[in-house]
Amino acid sequence: MSRVFEVNATLVGHQRIDFDKRPIKKALRQQGGGVRTEARRLVARRAVSGPGEMPGRDTGALWRSIKVKVSSGGFWARVSPFKTNEMTMFYPAVLHHGSERRGIAARGNYMTEALEKRRTVAQDAIRSALQGALKPR
Repeated sequence: MSRVFEVNATLVGHQRIDFDKRPIKKALRQQGGGVRTEARRLVARRAVSGPGEMPGRDTGALWRSIKVKVSSGGFWARVSPFKTNEMTMFYPAVLHHGSERRGIAARGNYMTEALEKRRTVAQDAIRSALQGALKPR
């Protein structure tokens, strides 16, 4: 389900509003890094994980695959595990959904948990950056 927001604003005494997207990109990069750090913390435990638990860290491939990508336009950021050269298959998906063929039960969703832990901090920082990016003239 996609969410669409429309903002209509009028500033009295100003003919136009300039918008600087650099603060938005910076805030998205910083807050995405915070979510990445939290997700990596959740999978950093060196132990064998059981069904429903957060994945344990054996080789560190999953830990290293969690990255932040900010769009070139600067209005969205994606924090997720990406397939790396050391993965023969997309291992994060197998961990999340499980695999009967490989005998792997589904593990906990560390990405959703990381986002939930950082949601209010990230929203506040992005909202503040957005307010700072608007320059009425």
